[in-house]
Amino acid sequence: MRLTTRGRYAARLMLDLALNHSNRDFVLLKDISRRQAISGKYLGHLISSLKQAGLVVAARGAHGGYRLAKAPREIKLSDIVLAVEGDLTMAECVKDPSVCTMSSTCVTREIWASMGAEITEHLASITLEDMVRRYRGKLAAQALMWNI
Repeated sequence: MRLTTRGRYAARLMLDLALNHSNRDFVLLKDISRRQAISGKYLGHLISSLKQAGLVVAARGAHGGYRLAKAPREIKLSDIVLAVEGDLTMAECVKDPSVCTMSSTCVTREIWASMGAEITEHLASITLEDMVRRYRGKLAAQALMWNI
């Protein structure tokens, strides 16, 4: 089981927007692409899903680009992942019991359902603000290492 690049890259894209959120300026995808080393075309696909989920807003024109639709403290990592991944169901039978004749008596189905719920709950406990704080903490620690 792995989180796809959609989920991982969407989290990095949103973190980049959160780091630039304080000035409320719109950020160009090409700038995010450069900073995050992610293809601009790929970011274009992700931003569309994030916009549709109400997590980002867009503006056209000379000062256009993208910015967060809400404050970083109001956006959860689960919102981001669900917007681009769809859902975090561990097995198809959890979402649709009709795909398996054993669904009503299957013990592992209950385990997959519980596991998916725990993952979603964990992701929901982390906000973009938390991610910004972690990022800045890593930068500060890295700067200290260079000064030794």
